[in-house]
Amino acid sequence: MTRLPRLVRCGVRAAGDSRRPGVGWRRHRLAGSGRPALMARACAVIALAGAGIAVAGCDGGAIGQNTPISDGQNFVSSSYASTVFSVGSRPVAPKVSGTSLTGKPLTLASYRGDVIVLNFWGSWCAPCRAEAPVLGTLARQMAGRGVRFVGVDIRDEPDAALAFMQDFNVGYPSFSDPSDLIALEFRGVATPSAIPSTIVIDRSGRIAARIIGGVTYGSLKAILTNLAAERQ
Repeated sequence: MTRLPRLVRCGVRAAGDSRRPGVGWRRHRLAGSGRPALMARACAVIALAGAGIAVAGCDGGAIGQNTPISDGQNFVSSSYASTVFSVGSRPVAPKVSGTSLTGKPLTLASYRGDVIVLNFWGSWCAPCRAEAPVLGTLARQMAGRGVRFVGVDIRDEPDAALAFMQDFNVGYPSFSDPSDLIALEFRGVATPSAIPSTIVIDRSGRIAARIIGGVTYGSLKAILTNLAAERQ
């Protein structure tokens, strides 16, 4: 289990904004998106629905923030960490099903036989915005090798989430998980203990890797390349 590091305090400032960040909420516009977002100054630990799953809006020194649905709760800092499970020790992935952000039924069972990249994200999450182009590139590159990407949108407003997907040209579907129910299904198995987190499931439906924090192109591609070469 990855332990979260000590709390850090994060000043919030929009790109090009020379004003001193104040305490509490501040309106700004996301660089490159033109859409307003609410940002908070401090990062502080919370638990998801009492489950002990921490959520992060800061990754490697990035800003922390609140979400519209989190009712004023802040998020923690989390450093990058990855865990790769050997073939004989991979836990069985939960049978996740739900509704996509577009309102359609969505289930991981429909991807059985493929390698699945399950990314936990939120439109309010700065590291999620940073990793989105990497995920999109790998989703396109690895599609022909039986690798499928699926998102889990955490504690978000539907309009903001759909705008995020459009802004970053996300071509794969995402579960809508405003109450963290899908995240809870992985508790004690491969807990997504920060946002963003990414869980990689092999062709047999077992968890092969977990990444806490924003993914990097090289590390995730190496994991997917090895898993794509495995036989079911």
